[in-house]
Amino acid sequence: MPRLSNILLFEPAPLASLQNRPWSSWLVVGLVCVGAFVGQVDATIVQLALPTLGHVYDAPLQTISWVALSYLLAYASFLPIFGRLCEILGRKSLYIAGYLLFILASALCGLAANLEQLLAFRFLQGIGGALLGANSLSILVATVPAESRGRALGLYAAAQAIGMSAGPALGGFILEALGWRWIFWVTVPFGAAAVILGWLALPRSSARGVRQAFDWGGMLLVGPALILLVAALNHLSSWGLVSPYTIGCIAVAAALFWLLFRHEAASPSPLINPRLYRTAAYRSGALAVTLAYALLYAMFFLMSFALEHGYGETPSHAGLRLALIPVALGLTALFSHDLKSWLGSSRIAVAGMLLCLCGVTTLLFTLKLSPDHHVYDTLAFILIGTGLGLFIAPNFNATIADVTPDLHGPAGSLLNLMRALGTSLGVAAGATTLNWRLEAQTGAVHGWQSSSSESLLAAVRESLPVLIVIAVVAALTARAAAAGARPDAETSQPR
Repeated sequence: MPRLSNILLFEPAPLASLQNRPWSSWLVVGLVCVGAFVGQVDATIVQLALPTLGHVYDAPLQTISWVALSYLLAYASFLPIFGRLCEILGRKSLYIAGYLLFILASALCGLAANLEQLLAFRFLQGIGGALLGANSLSILVATVPAESRGRALGLYAAAQAIGMSAGPALGGFILEALGWRWIFWVTVPFGAAAVILGWLALPRSSARGVRQAFDWGGMLLVGPALILLVAALNHLSSWGLVSPYTIGCIAVAAALFWLLFRHEAASPSPLINPRLYRTAAYRSGALAVTLAYALLYAMFFLMSFALEHGYGETPSHAGLRLALIPVALGLTALFSHDLKSWLGSSRIAVAGMLLCLCGVTTLLFTLKLSPDHHVYDTLAFILIGTGLGLFIAPNFNATIADVTPDLHGPAGSLLNLMRALGTSLGVAAGATTLNWRLEAQTGAVHGWQSSSSESLLAAVRESLPVLIVIAVVAALTARAAAAGARPDAETSQPR
């Protein structure tokens, strides 16, 4: 009798009529790009919907922020786990399973009867997203010939940039025309088409059947450690700095991280390779990636509330304006590599964060009810997006290039994990600082829905210094990473 695992992980061969075509590998690239597009749309579309969902469920800021955090933490917690399982069990079947789980959870999110159900379904959606994220680049690299790999990776990055840019604008129009449930349902048709195409076109996994060890200890430690850390930051303003809840979450998270690092150092097949952290350049570069995404998503969180609740803009108008950040980021990233070759990693990192600082400082002085606020907001969004475009891609590539070639795969996977962690920390930091300053402005606890436009804009403005600190630390860490890089890292490329 066949084993259940063999039945569940059955991988059919791709259709011969598709496999033998000269463009078959580009069909796979298209499939992977759909996953990248959908993932980024979902990440940014929900940020814009948080004020609407807060009104629908009459929820405080820290509670409604979990609509974003539950997805992000599930994604970050399961990403290294699925990255390893896909090497053992096969990538095709698990990639298709990721699409199925993602679209099922998306449909359930749109059907959620209460906030608790929505949070549970968002966590399930994050697990599906992690299955896609853990597989996508490996499938692309394994399918596309080496001479075309650079172009394929460029298309993948472009799909991510388009998805991030389309999310706010698309989300605004959907919220206004159809209602919040449709922001989850809109991705279902894309995922359903990808399931069919993946079943017919994806090649079988070459590593299936090879016996490999799995790091069960790492799997049990990484998720709870991340969740407790972000929970402490997200609820800091309501729990208090010396609250037993805050101290308990931080203490248990620290203990779990300590056990994780000790366990991974002794594991023959670690989820997170400890060799990566033996170089100061990689440690600093990974921290810089985390901080850059924390800055981006804290800005999304704060400005969603500022535009919709503070200025009273419609979701469609707010979405179009917020889309300026990822559009500027994507356009700048196209030529950031050439600028890095001219200026060097250290200078371009500092230049990028200086632009971000200029954008945040502009908002710091102009975020108030005034007839010309659109001009200043637009300028600030373009500066922030341009600065992040100069910062993220060169720092990401330079950090991977600094490790030895045999660690390029684990290094990229860990940077993706740090990116997801940074996104979670940014949302949590935005929620806790905005709630803290709003309570100071109004004297009311959990009363953001009834606060005046002036009070909310003032609270957002007073939250912006946190972003300034993040930008300064990101610039310093990226500069430290460049200073500690191998002499040939500027010219070396990851395979």
